[in-house]
Amino acid sequence: MINTPENATGSAPRHDDATHDDTTRDYYDTGDVDAFYDAVWGGEDIHVGLYSHPHEAIAAASHRTVEHAADKAADLLGPHATVLDLGSGYGGSARALATRFGCRVVALDLSEEHNRRQRATNARRGLDGLIEVVTGSLNDLPYEAERFDVVWSLEVLCHVADREGALGEAVRVLKPGGALVFSDIMVGEETPAEAVRPAFSRLGVETPATPTSYLRRLTELGLEDVDFEDRSGDIATHYARLDEEVRRRSAELRDVISPAYLDELRTNLPLWADIARRGLLRWGVFHARRPAA
Repeated sequence: MINTPENATGSAPRHDDATHDDTTRDYYDTGDVDAFYDAVWGGEDIHVGLYSHPHEAIAAASHRTVEHAADKAADLLGPHATVLDLGSGYGGSARALATRFGCRVVALDLSEEHNRRQRATNARRGLDGLIEVVTGSLNDLPYEAERFDVVWSLEVLCHVADREGALGEAVRVLKPGGALVFSDIMVGEETPAEAVRPAFSRLGVETPATPTSYLRRLTELGLEDVDFEDRSGDIATHYARLDEEVRRRSAELRDVISPAYLDELRTNLPLWADIARRGLLRWGVFHARRPAA
């Protein structure tokens, strides 16, 4: 259950991590999923947007999330800095950070298909010299301690079985004085498990995180200036926009994704839109600093 103390953080035994990673990888490594994100989400970012109005283009709102999150660590970013992007997807965040700040980015993702696609796009845009794309898991980062100025992740932890462990790894590789910036899809502390289970089961998530569970974990890890900017209204707009776009463009989408996957989207997106509209989901941007040495 979501609100019982022993499950409040959503952590799972470490032996489940590989299976959960395989499930996530299998979901994203499909042509249907790529085609959906290309056609409806813009193919650059895969995360919730910050909306200036209820009918804004999804791609524009999603890019605004990247810019807004980057502002929280802008004082640390520049040509001297190295960022670790956990769950980098198609590389939208990595390219935006490298372009805006001239920083180096290590873009880590489980999906070989995402990574292949990101490398090609980075090279095409002349950014492959600044962005290193790596295949790997959030729970076992292949880096020495205190390597990165900023560790970054947008809506990836919701796919991770051991979220506490993943956050511990993120802090381990963060330099003293460095910043952790991430967003995630969560539920409210009082949200009944049964109300969100049909939607979250598609992600392979049994127990979603809450803002409180993340804030507690960041404090346990010794971070300072821990902050959560609650933008839960935007997740309601986001899923309403996704549902609207898929319904409006169903005939067009049948030319690029399979009928079975389109039918799945038309079943699942209304579930997400409904629980978001009812205020059962939480979303926003976390920011914290590792104490300086």
